[in-house]
Amino acid sequence: MLPENEINRVLVVTAHPDDADFGAAGSVALFGDRGVEVTYLVVTDGDAGGNERTLDHSGMAELRRAEQTAAAKCVGVTDLRFLGYSDGTVVPSLDLRKAIARVIRQVRPDVVITHHPDRNYQFVAPSHPDHRAVGGSALDAVYPDARNPYAFPELLREESLAEWTVREVWLTGGSTPNHYVDITDAIDRKLAALRSHVSQVAHVEGFAEFVRGRSAAWAEQAGFDEGRYAEGFQVVPTA
Repeated sequence: MLPENEINRVLVVTAHPDDADFGAAGSVALFGDRGVEVTYLVVTDGDAGGNERTLDHSGMAELRRAEQTAAAKCVGVTDLRFLGYSDGTVVPSLDLRKAIARVIRQVRPDVVITHHPDRNYQFVAPSHPDHRAVGGSALDAVYPDARNPYAFPELLREESLAEWTVREVWLTGGSTPNHYVDITDAIDRKLAALRSHVSQVAHVEGFAEFVRGRSAAWAEQAGFDEGRYAEGFQVVPTA
């Protein structure tokens, strides 16, 4: 794994508003504490999310972008980018790979955090089809697209975006994590970020207890002391 002092920029690529906060907000907050620059790239506007359909799709998308912006500020992220794909319809494609590769070349991150592309049969929630499509496309954008000057040559020719090699990818939501981050010092900021997604979580009874319980289970799996909280990732070397 990369030493902490070699991680200077991180790009978080997710399918929907709130995905970054469920999967990695505690780790993101700790990155920010160390001065790491973090960018969020959200593929959809989450226009099909929420249980109360008092808004049309356009209104829901606008609301969820605002909620994600507020959530990001809770963990120190101000660079947010939305690709505007339709929620629930994302599939792996060359266009999506190119869009993600473009942002990789712009941000030039050492680490990309994204969804695990495989279905998790132990806990189904992370296995939304959009998650798997975005995770797979992000991995393809990391390798081989972003590093290959002959892939999407128009990015260099028309946008002056030279190739870039991401050194690690951290996958969220998978069933085989191999790296755990102790987020005890950031659990309140993670919860604040998640609570910013009012349209998604305000109706969930015992939501904070659920989040703390999941984070405590990760910590236990990691072998951390009792009373600690963690986030789990599968780290893939990609240099």
